[in-house]
Amino acid sequence: MIALLPGLLTGLSLIIAIGAQNAFVIRQGLTRKHVLLVVLICATSDAFLIVLGIAGLGTLIAGLPWLLEIIRWFGVAYLTWFGLKSLKSAFTNQSLDASGEQTSSPKRVVLSVLGFTFLNPHVYLDTVILLGSIGNQFGADKWWFALGATIASFLWFGSIGFGARSAARFMSKPVFWKVLDLLIAAVMFSIATFLALYTF
Repeated sequence: MIALLPGLLTGLSLIIAIGAQNAFVIRQGLTRKHVLLVVLICATSDAFLIVLGIAGLGTLIAGLPWLLEIIRWFGVAYLTWFGLKSLKSAFTNQSLDASGEQTSSPKRVVLSVLGFTFLNPHVYLDTVILLGSIGNQFGADKWWFALGATIASFLWFGSIGFGARSAARFMSKPVFWKVLDLLIAAVMFSIATFLALYTF
């Protein structure tokens, strides 16, 4: 649990943000078109990148023990920056625009969601580098961290995809994202502190 819970919370904090990918999933959910397909592609893509990050970094760190400390403090710095960014975002006016033309063809849906996922440079920073580096801090328990982060992806994409219609009136209000950003900031600061102080 000491690895699975941080994985779940970190995964949720990184994935919950106003962006093209989330907006696309919500749009598909609002129209109920190919929702399961979109949710599965997004979540399994995240899982693949998380496993890639943890497996690749784990092999690298095994041969370079000093790299673990560098990665640890990179993680602390990035989590703190992300927390400050979320805190700043909470005090600006924002909302999620889920309107616009819907993609109806299954092929176009797949191409669109793959583009939103793999052509976004932040996805590699968040999953492969950040989650990979934090997960490797847990040593033999790193795969529990990966499982937690993967569960977070399936939970989030499933929730916004299949719950978009019922939650639309909340997501369209700036206050929804303000509260969400404050919660994300709190989680990020907490995990950064944990990462900085915990003896691995």
